[in-house]
Amino acid sequence: MLDAAFIDRLASASPTPGGGGASACVGALASALASMVGNLTANNAKYADVHDEMRQLVEQLSGQRERLLHLIELDARAFAPISAAFKMPSDTPEQIAAKDLALQSALAQGCDVPLDIMHECAQVLEVCKAMTRDGSRMALADAGAAAVFVKAAVQGAALNVYVNAGWMTDQVLAVHYVSQADEMIARTARLADEIYQYVIENVKAGS
Repeated sequence: MLDAAFIDRLASASPTPGGGGASACVGALASALASMVGNLTANNAKYADVHDEMRQLVEQLSGQRERLLHLIELDARAFAPISAAFKMPSDTPEQIAAKDLALQSALAQGCDVPLDIMHECAQVLEVCKAMTRDGSRMALADAGAAAVFVKAAVQGAALNVYVNAGWMTDQVLAVHYVSQADEMIARTARLADEIYQYVIENVKAGS
């Protein structure tokens, strides 16, 4: 949950919540901001022809926001076994083997969770696109800000994928995770930038 306590934990010396959890939080903020645009539009008679669409999108965003907030906790849980593996002793060949086995087992989950964050954020971005197209012109800048937040959230979560994949000894699996993150970054960055540019051009023109 995003509150002062969460911000304080993020600022503390504790490794969790960290970049992954913060990215999920930023994605949830993007969802909330896009929801505001949808709610404003759905309550404005001027946009009566898209009221049903806006209500459906707001409901969709609510589910995405709930999942992103849950992913904050899942990200912290995924980090715990990775951290524990690094702290295991490595004084004997047997200990080294056990440590590597524990680490390699934990790294996949360490990639899965940030990828889930990225996927959820990508879905939020699609809604941002709809909001800039059909939402209230008075809230166009908010829809653009939401898109910027999504881009940051996706890029932030990807860093966890990259760092965990970098520790993998299974190079096929590592490439699998990295390629997914690369594709997601490219796709969301392109759409987020298109949305942002569209919003800038329209707000500067006084739309």
